[in-house]
Amino acid sequence: MGGRYDLTDFEWSVIKPLLPNKPRGVPRVDDRRVLSGIFWVLRSGAPWRDLPERYGPYTTCYNRFVRWRKAGVWDRIMDAVSEAYDGDIQMIDSSVVRVHQHAANVKKTTEFIVWAAREED
Repeated sequence: MGGRYDLTDFEWSVIKPLLPNKPRGVPRVDDRRVLSGIFWVLRSGAPWRDLPERYGPYTTCYNRFVRWRKAGVWDRIMDAVSEAYDGDIQMIDSSVVRVHQHAANVKKTTEFIVWAAREED
């Protein structure tokens, strides 16, 4: 594949054992391809329908994302990847809030609350 948002071999070796494996029924599509597709959508901010064809059907990626969220797979993946990088991993949540043009110049008071948690040893 080799896309910008695709998993590295190291990341895949950490994540692969954590994925659910149900051998019965219809054979699953390649988990690595699906994960790279999910990461493409999450990192690019594009809608699921805009997922490039190289990652397979967008419905497969979306359904797997939702199913794994309900099963807690993403929490296990985040813990394992963080541990694999010896805790030397940083994440930034960036959110954009747009305001109507008439609301942009309105005087208002805003209270910012900053919350931080101390990391446990």
